Amino acid sequence: MNKSERILSLDIFRGLTVILMILVNNPGTWLAIYPPFQHAKWHGCTPTDLVFPFFLFIVGVSISFSMSKVKKDPFKRPVAMRKALWRGAKLIGIGLFLGLFPFFNFAEMRVPGVLQRIGIVFVVTSTLFLYADRKTTIALFVSVLVVYWLAMTLVPIPGVGAPNLDDPNGVLSSYIDQLILKGHMWSGTKTWDPEGLFTTIPAIGTAILGLFSGEIVKENKGVEVVKKLLILGFASVVIGQLWNIVFPINKSLWTSSYVMYTGGLGAITLGLSYYLFDVKKIGRNQVLIPKAFGLNPMAAYVLAEMIARLMAVISIGETSIKGHLFALITFDGVPLEASSLVFAVLYVGVVCIPILILYRKNIVIKV
Repeated sequence: MNKSERILSLDIFRGLTVILMILVNNPGTWLAIYPPFQHAKWHGCTPTDLVFPFFLFIVGVSISFSMSKVKKDPFKRPVAMRKALWRGAKLIGIGLFLGLFPFFNFAEMRVPGVLQRIGIVFVVTSTLFLYADRKTTIALFVSVLVVYWLAMTLVPIPGVGAPNLDDPNGVLSSYIDQLILKGHMWSGTKTWDPEGLFTTIPAIGTAILGLFSGEIVKENKGVEVVKKLLILGFASVVIGQLWNIVFPINKSLWTSSYVMYTGGLGAITLGLSYYLFDVKKIGRNQVLIPKAFGLNPMAAYVLAEMIARLMAVISIGETSIKGHLFALITFDGVPLEASSLVFAVLYVGVVCIPILILYRKNIVIKV
C-alpha cells in the first residue's frame, strides 16, 4: 500500500492485532493464564481466538488497496500476480524457517503454520481480486463455506465413521492432516494441526470478508464507510451465531460459523477504528506504538518468535533464561496469572524497542 493510500485506522488495527498476538503467545508460564488470554479449549471463541482471523481479515483489506490500480489494467495483472506468488512463497519460507528454528530438526519439522496459512490465503485472495468480478467472488465465498460445512458434517471418516465435531480426531480435516502430514504437525496435538491443510480452505473466506470491507472503504467516504462496515459486521456476526447452532464456532476447525463471526467482528473493529482515527481524527498523535507495529508487523512477529524460542531453550544451570526472568517478577501473595501477564506485557515492551527504532528511521521491512 502506498503512503498516499495508507489508512491510519488500518495500520492501528494491524498494530494492535500484532501486539495482542505477541502478548498471548508469551505468558510467563502456560500453567497460569487468565481465561481471555487463552484459546477456547475446543468450541467457542475467546479474545485470543480473534487474533489470527483478524490478521487474515486485514490481509484482505490490504489487497483491495494495494492491487486496485493493477486490477483495472489487464497488462499489469500478470506482473502483480507474479509478485503475489513470490510474496506468498516468502511468507511460507519464513514460516517453515520459524518452525525449524532453533534446532533445525527436518525429520520432525512442522509443515503447516501461521505464516504458511497467511501465504496461501494471500495468494488465493490476490488471484480472486485480480481476475474475478465481485459477483463471482461472492458466489465462491458462499460456496466454499457451505461446501466446507457439508463436508465436515456429512462425509464419513475412514476408520471412524460418522463425523464427530466434538472430537478433534473425528473430523475430515484431522483425517486429511494425518494422511498427508503425519509426523509433521504441531507438537501440541500430533494427530491434527490447527493450521492444517483442509481448514486453510475456509480461512480464505476470512480474507475475502476483508476484501469486501476494503472495497467499502475505497468506494465510500466518511461516516458512510462506518455505517456500511458496521452493517456488514453485525450481519456477519448474526449469521455466524445462527450457523453456530449446527456448525459450532471453532478456531482449530476454522468452521464457517467462525469465519462469519470473526470476520464480522473484524469489520466492526475496522469501522469503529475508521470512525475514531480517519473521520473524527481523535488521538492520531497518541497511537505511536500501535502504528509502529502496524507498519512493521512481520518484523515484530518474527523477532518476537525468535527471541522467545531462544529464551526457552538456552539455560543457565538447570533453568531456562525465560524461567530465570519470570522468577524475578513472581512474588508470594501475587496470583501467578498476574505475574504471567506482567511478563507478557514486559515482553511486548522489549519487542517494541526495535520496532520503534525502525519507525523513527522510516524503515519498513516488507516481505
